Amino acid sequence: MNSLQIALRVLKVDRRTRTSAILTAVGVAVATGLVLLLATLPFATVHREQRALWQGDQFYSRTNDGPAKMAFAATKDYFDGKQIIRVDVALAPGATAAGIQLPAGVPQLPGPGETVVSPALGRLLQSNSAAQLGDRFGKPVGALGDDALRFPEQLVALTGHTPDAMPEASSQVSGFPSGQARPDGLLMLLSWVGIIVLLVPSLVLVASSARLTAARRERRLAALRLAGATPGQVTNMVAAETTLSAGIGALLGLLLSPALHGLASFVPWAGGTWQAADFVLPIGLTVFIVVAIPVLVVLAGVLGLRRVLKNPLFATGGHTKKPLRWWRLLALPAAGLFFLYAVSTSGDSGGIGMVMVGLFLLVGSAAIVGPWVTSAVGGTFVRIWRRPSSLLAGRRLRDDPKSAYRASAGIVLAVFAGSMALTLLPTFESMAGGGRSFQDSVLYVDTDGQHASRIVDQANGSLQKYGQSEKAVAVGQVYLVQGEGSHRNGHRALVMSCADAVKLTRFGLTAENCTGGPAVFGDSALDLAQYKIADNWEGPAVAVKSGTRAEAVHLPDSDLAGTSIIDPAALPDGLTPKYVTVVAPTTDANREIIRTALAGPAAGEEIGSRDQYLFNQQTELGDLRRVTVIGLIAAGVLAGCSAAVATAGSVMDRRRTFGALMAAGTPVRVLSRALRMEAALPALVATIGAGIVGVLVGVGLYSMVDPRGIVLSPWLLAPVVLGVGVALLGASVCTPALKRVQAEPLAEE
Repeated sequence: MNSLQIALRVLKVDRRTRTSAILTAVGVAVATGLVLLLATLPFATVHREQRALWQGDQFYSRTNDGPAKMAFAATKDYFDGKQIIRVDVALAPGATAAGIQLPAGVPQLPGPGETVVSPALGRLLQSNSAAQLGDRFGKPVGALGDDALRFPEQLVALTGHTPDAMPEASSQVSGFPSGQARPDGLLMLLSWVGIIVLLVPSLVLVASSARLTAARRERRLAALRLAGATPGQVTNMVAAETTLSAGIGALLGLLLSPALHGLASFVPWAGGTWQAADFVLPIGLTVFIVVAIPVLVVLAGVLGLRRVLKNPLFATGGHTKKPLRWWRLLALPAAGLFFLYAVSTSGDSGGIGMVMVGLFLLVGSAAIVGPWVTSAVGGTFVRIWRRPSSLLAGRRLRDDPKSAYRASAGIVLAVFAGSMALTLLPTFESMAGGGRSFQDSVLYVDTDGQHASRIVDQANGSLQKYGQSEKAVAVGQVYLVQGEGSHRNGHRALVMSCADAVKLTRFGLTAENCTGGPAVFGDSALDLAQYKIADNWEGPAVAVKSGTRAEAVHLPDSDLAGTSIIDPAALPDGLTPKYVTVVAPTTDANREIIRTALAGPAAGEEIGSRDQYLFNQQTELGDLRRVTVIGLIAAGVLAGCSAAVATAGSVMDRRRTFGALMAAGTPVRVLSRALRMEAALPALVATIGAGIVGVLVGVGLYSMVDPRGIVLSPWLLAPVVLGVGVALLGASVCTPALKRVQAEPLAEE
């Protein structure tokens, strides 16, 4: 009988071993499914961007070979808070539509006045008036297919023009942008963090399942060794038994992954969901993951046989375990120093690989430090508390801290990940804000001094046609400077009347500020004798017109401090702003109509607003919150399951001890209380430490993005509280397990 046949025979006749094998398979299936999902995220972003490469807003290479066949411009437009990708094209003189290679999903090249839109944009065009949306584009003549869209609900318009109607910023190209897209950097970073912080709890769950009948298996294998089985035969039996359950689990995880990918396709990221086909891994990487995880499990099972192989008599009769050494505590500071070095040098090396290795070492150090902390907590129990349940818990924690810590391991990692995320999120939220100097509802389009008057005239004509009372105005941009050449310093100033500044800007000016003649407004009253005006930073500067006053105003937002308002009457004669912004006030009722009125004369230039800028910030923060919540829920569920399985395994391992105590009259409630204390108190100590380390790691990761200080929130305590709660919930399985032990005859062992 070979090793596989022996393993199958054991699984057939031993119910507890069968239960352990089933739970191990489930744990491996969960771990495999999660890793397959997380590993596919970078590839999913590549698939997304590859489809949208022709849209030109995030392309990394462009087809420039050959003569120019068309003019191309890509900009962003907005409607009701939704982003529209607008692609404007025009055939070059002598070129024909047949000579342009169309991207996948684009049915035709639109002619002048025509547009091809995505299905979602088509529905918006049908449900809104032309003044609100339709007049920004042309006559719809076709629909884009899924192969041309970043995500199914994306709003895209491919609009045709004559060459002279193209935006100033358009490029002469031989075809649509093409090349190889790159993955989303932020999502790739999150996927690596997710693999590290979720894979370890998954493996803890697998290890807890495999240890369900560890003591029973050790005795069985030791008996085989004493009966003459060689170490190789015993190792092969364990490898066959573990391979069977882990292999089935890996295949289940592979079968489970399409369902996980389907669920992930409904999670929005960067403004939209996903196509199901985005979540495809290369076959080689899929095979590697499906093989690697069971191999790790089998390797862990074989390494756990050292005691049986070397001292089978101890395995059958038990022995005194050696106390843990203090040097285990050095693992955490050593990993922390490596992580600190990786973070501090990441700017020079330009990669995050070392940082991820440091993060992995920090996560791994918990398995070395945690048992020592558990032993210390047990020693404290024994010395201080004298209640029976406390003494039982303390003895257990001190005598077998590695097994006792196993119930807390997943929770510690979940708390670590939660503290790290809740350190970063409030800081990212505190960075929200900023934007242009105009009020939130004001629309603006940047242009130059040559085109500003035309845009203002045409926009006001359209506003009159649509029956709107608002007017567009041109706001110039100059610089108030001191010194010359490399010694020049100063800041930007908006050229606009005081009355327009009251209505259009966030400077907090009132009608009272507008009395007294031309003025320069800023956060401090400038000594205008020390300043000159230039239409660009390097250009010649001229003194401010005499009689101009400087007035300080209290700015409501600190981000306005670097800008001043200067009255047009204060400009020196002959100085004309080189750069101009056309702005128009709006209300909630007419915002889209005014945007449409600006879109025509802007000829493809992007129309922005601070309102939209803040909305985009909140969309990005929403993505981070959503990913964080999903990750923490997954980590919490894995941690709770591993705690419950470890507690049940602890009861099974000590079945003879608990049976003897019950036979001697020890109440089940005392043993249950002892088991709950075993789970909760080490978890409390370990989660506090994990929370502190998580905060420090969050500070380190944030320093890679911004060297400024981090924002700490009271919500940092939430992972610790939840961690202890999950530990108690997981330990609640001890009572039914003990009652099962009580119901079975002790002689069965």
